[in-house]
Amino acid sequence: MSTGTLYIISAPSGAGKTSLLSELLSSTSEAVVSVSHTTRAQREGEENGVHYHFVDTDAFLSMVEKGEFLEHAKVFDNYYGTSQKHVEELLAGGKDVILEIDWQGADQVRKIMPDNLSIFILPPSKKELRSRLANRGTDSEEVIERRMRDAENEMSHYGEFDYLVVNDDFNMALDEINAIMISNRITLAKQDKRLKALLNELLN
Repeated sequence: MSTGTLYIISAPSGAGKTSLLSELLSSTSEAVVSVSHTTRAQREGEENGVHYHFVDTDAFLSMVEKGEFLEHAKVFDNYYGTSQKHVEELLAGGKDVILEIDWQGADQVRKIMPDNLSIFILPPSKKELRSRLANRGTDSEEVIERRMRDAENEMSHYGEFDYLVVNDDFNMALDEINAIMISNRITLAKQDKRLKALLNELLN
């Protein structure tokens, strides 16, 4: 069996990454998003092991000490991390694994598992990004300004990624992400393993 590919997908808040990934995953069984560990409280409607692996702070820090995370970070008062063992098991099972993380997490992952492909999703303009953040209707102007500053910092790292996708037309952006993943599945290295029986039959 051919092993899966590890994908790192990053974007500033408001670029539409979550919607794109949700649509992508609904149309394929070959890719999964890695479920992160977190110390934040479980919210109503969330399932342990589906939305997150919910653990307490002591358990999380113990995992950090043992080097069990591909990447981890503290966001406000909660910790988040990606289990290396979990990702490796999924890849070994032939699944493409998507890590939905920021540029700092991506940098950590590259040092431990350099054999990955990374995609950065951009908004079509600053004006549109601000509009999307404002249209959520949940944040004050002050918070929107902070999110815009954070977005600019995040976007300044686009050059560290393998692919750039602009989410102007949703369906086009989705097609581009799909194209990246499909083309990678049919490289010679992947197909040579997957089609071993066919190749033997055709050439003997």
